[in-house]
Amino acid sequence: MYDFNYHRPSSLDEAVTLLGQGEDVKVLAGGHTLLPTMKQRLAAPSDVVDLSRIAALKGIEATEGAVRIGAATSHADVAASGEVRNRIPALAALAARIGDPHVRNRGTLGGSIANNDPNADYPAACLALGATIVTTKREIAADDFFVDMFETALDEDEIVTRVDFPVPRRAGYAKFPNPASRYALVGVFVAEGGDGIRAAVTGAGPCVFRVPEMEAALGHDFSPAALEGIKVDAGGLNADIHASADYRAHLVGVMARRAVEAALEGR
Repeated sequence: MYDFNYHRPSSLDEAVTLLGQGEDVKVLAGGHTLLPTMKQRLAAPSDVVDLSRIAALKGIEATEGAVRIGAATSHADVAASGEVRNRIPALAALAARIGDPHVRNRGTLGGSIANNDPNADYPAACLALGATIVTTKREIAADDFFVDMFETALDEDEIVTRVDFPVPRRAGYAKFPNPASRYALVGVFVAEGGDGIRAAVTGAGPCVFRVPEMEAALGHDFSPAALEGIKVDAGGLNADIHASADYRAHLVGVMARRAVEAALEGR
């Protein structure tokens, strides 16, 4: 690593102030992306602002029609939360399958979506559930938050404070995990809410995306059979040593049907 200034603020206001100082300031949440990147000398921030002491960024609260989750809440806490498990069981199940116990107890919801790794699980849940990302500046609809690979709508001096997840009528998530990292080679989250059916895909492309054809089919018949014959174009999908674009396109259909099955079973 290169030399850098380390800050550990105790309040959100202090963290925001620190973001406006220094030449290249980075926010540290769980650290699962930033720290390895710094160790490999692929990033050399002048300052690192650690959010782990800010109590206001942690916690889970159920409101009428929604579950609010603080940005610094760990994956393990989301998975274990009674409020999440009772109201959005698919979200709890998703969190329970992220990485391994070390990752789940250190990684955070806010860090995951702010990083917007193309293989991360949470972006699919945010998009399919029609979540609202609340920051130190504004509220951003999930449809507008995820822009491109490792890119979001966040400004340089903006911090995610919480995510509001509307409670769906039913929802399900299924993923084909990388056997080593447990990242999603392809993951599909399907949800039926007040505005209809939403189906979001992670892992397959450079950024999480919705599949309108699947949404329309499920709107007429919410069953795995309704998705038979619907194919996602492999053009523009990710291809690497783990899976080709064609294989990922095939997996989208398989995982979508499994996600619908999970939704029908209430898991």
